[in-house]
Amino acid sequence: MSSLQKLEVLGASAKYDTCASTGSHRTLKRSAGYIGAPVASGICHSFLPDGRCVTLLKILYTNKCVHACNYCFNSTSCVTRQRTSFEPEELAHLFMNLYLRNYVEGLFLSSGVCKNAECTMESMIEVVQRLRMKESFEGYIHLKILPDTPYHLIKEGVSYADRVSVNCEAPNKSRFQELSATKDYKNDILTRIAWIKGLKRQGNLPAGHTTQFVVGGAGESDRELLKMSVWLYDNMMLNRSYYSAFHPIQNTPLEHAPPTPVIREHRLYQSDWLLRKYDFKFGEIELAFDDTGNIPLAADPKLLIANADPQRYPLEVNEASYKDLVHVPGIGPLSARRIINLRKNQIGIDEFDQLKNIGVVLKRARPYITVSHRRQTQLENFIRKKDLEATKHVLHDWF
Repeated sequence: MSSLQKLEVLGASAKYDTCASTGSHRTLKRSAGYIGAPVASGICHSFLPDGRCVTLLKILYTNKCVHACNYCFNSTSCVTRQRTSFEPEELAHLFMNLYLRNYVEGLFLSSGVCKNAECTMESMIEVVQRLRMKESFEGYIHLKILPDTPYHLIKEGVSYADRVSVNCEAPNKSRFQELSATKDYKNDILTRIAWIKGLKRQGNLPAGHTTQFVVGGAGESDRELLKMSVWLYDNMMLNRSYYSAFHPIQNTPLEHAPPTPVIREHRLYQSDWLLRKYDFKFGEIELAFDDTGNIPLAADPKLLIANADPQRYPLEVNEASYKDLVHVPGIGPLSARRIINLRKNQIGIDEFDQLKNIGVVLKRARPYITVSHRRQTQLENFIRKKDLEATKHVLHDWF
């Protein structure tokens, strides 16, 4: 195959990996001849609503793989596809051509496992090494760490990458075994994540490390997935979990399994956002689960949590703490901070329209708040009652 043909095949194979480019604070060399520095070039990151970044060249080094994952497009059991690989110099040259033509701004490099993890990882590291050392590229690089990669290669890869990731795929060992019989959850996955945590503590990985779960492929519940994410956040310094809705792929063992609704993926992202950005505790997230341990697809988890704790509401916005404010549907961290800052400057909220002007989504927040101990819903009910009485009088006069 030509390089462009490989790009078409291996680029398509990489679409199942989820990623997002975040601000990287690499120590810039700032010497003549270096290109791609995020600060110098003004790299912009375009995100889709679910957090995916669309500015990276997302590609596999090879789609050859020794593993037989039941859901994977690159599984050894999926025999109908074309198999190919790049050479390190070839892929580095291809990326630089795309970068210099302004098609891409960074690299997300993943791969199947050809021969073994050590051999494939060496080739992947050679690609990013060429970009850093030979091509003088200082832009964003996300490097996928393959299961069972030796420590010395992870350490070398971390020295070149802004962000790395190891895919957990499932929330625990028993679920993992339903997806793959050729990888060991504890040794191949969790041990590598622990090694990355140690390297991050040493000051590496300016954009941190992430993982990804296949949602619905092994029959796991939302409770299991989010509980594992919380454990990784608390114990492994993980920056972010990604959730990829399972879709059956032809000629794989799970080709006849039902697909996971994308809305379930969205609900997991919403819950994960509450954990990471709103400082919700896992016990609070559990209020959104149904009897099966899943979040109902029809409802926003933050709304479910608020409705499950009616004693907490309504809150007076001029008295509530920041923590209480961000628990209100329709109030996010930014608008909560604005309310607190106004209070510090001895400026009170007198009207509901003031909340709308500082970013509160009133339609969602109204049932859970008061302003100067007044509830807008009561005012609206009063107005509706007056309108109804006026209508009755008109009808009486007519008839």
